Amino acid sequence: MLGRLLPRLAAPLTRPTPRSVTAQSHLLRPLATSAMDADRFSLPERFRGAPETNVWVEFIKLAMENKPLNLGQGFPDYGCPQHVTQGLADVMADKNLLLNQYTRGYGHPRLVNVLAKLYGGLLGRTIDPMSEVLVSQGAYGSLYNAILGHVNPGDEVIIIEPFFDCYEPMVRIAGGTPVFVPLRPRKGATSSAHWGLDPAEIAAAFSSRTKMLILNTPHNPLGKVFTRAELEALADLCKKHDALCLADEVYEWMVFEGEHVRIATLPGMWERTITVGSAGKTFSVTGWKLGWAYGPAALMRNLQVVHQNTLYACCTPLQEALARSFEHEMSLMGTPECYFTSLAQELVAKRDYMAKFLSDCGMSPVVPEGGYFMMADWTSLDKSKIDLTPYAPGKPDDHRFVYWLVHHHKLQGIPPSAFYGQQHKELGEPYIRFCFIKDDANLEKAEVILKKLKASMAK
Repeated sequence: MLGRLLPRLAAPLTRPTPRSVTAQSHLLRPLATSAMDADRFSLPERFRGAPETNVWVEFIKLAMENKPLNLGQGFPDYGCPQHVTQGLADVMADKNLLLNQYTRGYGHPRLVNVLAKLYGGLLGRTIDPMSEVLVSQGAYGSLYNAILGHVNPGDEVIIIEPFFDCYEPMVRIAGGTPVFVPLRPRKGATSSAHWGLDPAEIAAAFSSRTKMLILNTPHNPLGKVFTRAELEALADLCKKHDALCLADEVYEWMVFEGEHVRIATLPGMWERTITVGSAGKTFSVTGWKLGWAYGPAALMRNLQVVHQNTLYACCTPLQEALARSFEHEMSLMGTPECYFTSLAQELVAKRDYMAKFLSDCGMSPVVPEGGYFMMADWTSLDKSKIDLTPYAPGKPDDHRFVYWLVHHHKLQGIPPSAFYGQQHKELGEPYIRFCFIKDDANLEKAEVILKKLKASMAK
């Protein structure tokens, strides 16, 4: 057969006949030569509700261009526990070469086993590591798996505002309809504990179309730690309307006041709750991008289907190192040396320091009970000294204020209006969000910057 093919391959190319030219002409023209062609290759309809550029893309670009002191993004700039990075180095030096190859798609065996042991103990129940725990690409990936795995077109998903910004586009991509219910501050609120849901408003949001409630506690960006009574009220609504609860608990170890109650522990809630966690938040290694979800096998199966048909598997050496880090910290649980305890104690001092210098400069901070963000009301500053005109026209005032602060004082935060649905963005406008899991030297620099801002306002 090869002998018969060789003459054909060696033969000179012949000019195609007019018929062959016509038949292949679609290969010769540009992809988009008309309005019809442009529409053919436009963004698919399911993504139309998602922003093409989200708040992180925009404000990382702003930071790169202007080099401010960046207290916007939520990551520590002073390291993580030494055993975590050393553990990864140990994995890379391990003689077991399979640690550099594919691992189990739903989660590295050593990691899902330690997660099942940890959360089984915290919830007081047995968790099956093979069917009730799933490791994905960060908490972001776990949220995606949970939302795409359960939300059908026409389903409604209740989102508590302010919210982590990916919730809304993920719901819309799944074909669902977000239903927004805001946390509202009581008069004179100075703490995240002073923000709450209106009972009538949240009850009215539930209906026969409600598929899911997304709950974030400890909360980003407010730092609110939902009380047991608040969670019981939400649990009763989920049970009454046969809705799922997607519990985003990535700041679970960063609680300064109150108690972190896992809603899955409440009566009748394990069966309808998917809980999400984050390695980046737990061990201060946000660049590792590993997260997990756990819940009953009947619900987790849907997440597995989404995961195996998108990412399939996560980085093996990172999962092995993460498992070793958990094993180390679990051996220390109940002692001051455990990072799950020491991190919160470390952050309290940073939180209190930031609250003081924000107050001293004329802002009104909302002191968080948990997490590592602080919202501050900036509207008491002298508006006559703040010209927002050149910045981000058409955007909410908090968005424009961030630009002004970067350009005039080289300090960057994040505008909380980005964490509200369109109809409630004005609720975020009076605030700016700062991150305080930063090196003390950088927090001191922020204080100096804001003191200069205050002095400039007095002129």
